[in-house]
Amino acid sequence: MRVFSGLDELTRAVGETLGTSEWHTVTQEQVNTFADATGDHQWIHVDVEKAKQGPFGAPIAHGFLTLSMLSMLAQSAYRVDNLTMGINYGLNKVRFPQPVKVGAKIRGVAELVEVTDVPGGKQAVTRWTIEIDGETKPACVAEWVTRHLG
Repeated sequence: MRVFSGLDELTRAVGETLGTSEWHTVTQEQVNTFADATGDHQWIHVDVEKAKQGPFGAPIAHGFLTLSMLSMLAQSAYRVDNLTMGINYGLNKVRFPQPVKVGAKIRGVAELVEVTDVPGGKQAVTRWTIEIDGETKPACVAEWVTRHLG
């Protein structure tokens, strides 16, 4: 876990890898809960037996579930101290090059692309690559925009 003492230190890290999260195993329970929350019950996610016969050989996580795990993965990758709060401002670009099979382990790698001034703090663009253990292609590559307020 990389720890930044504040916004000035974070700003000096543009172009660097901020950190790599711990591994997390994606479970069928998480996939089913996400399906219930979003109403997306497509068989490739929730019908285990049918998915085993499908194109991926197993049920897969929703792409948006994989993306939403960034919040969890970020907690073990890096943090910025001495802030009043951080705000999720949005995403610039998201791609899902490889599906995540249920039971696979994923982790996130964060690279700081840009930091700009905003009222009360800084806006950071971080490129996240969600890796799948044992796979060459990542599950997700996303530019996440956050606001860090001091």
